[in-house]
Amino acid sequence: MSNDAVRLHRLDEVVRKQREIFSSHCLHNQTVAEIACRTGLRPRQLERRLAKAVYKLCKQMDGEPLSWWERLF
Repeated sequence: MSNDAVRLHRLDEVVRKQREIFSSHCLHNQTVAEIACRTGLRPRQLERRLAKAVYKLCKQMDGEPLSWWERLF
């Protein structure tokens, strides 16, 4: 597998996990502890990921573009 293919595969995994975390918490009303247990993340890591996702979504829904550094994290 080429370097670009490996990066693309890793990016796909990260996006899928982020989507799973967000939908589990916001749409399926699962607790942070339940999701952390299932994903193998610590609860604090999970809370940070949720906070970042909500922040970015709210900002974009208000019509504001993300800064270059916000797109990286």
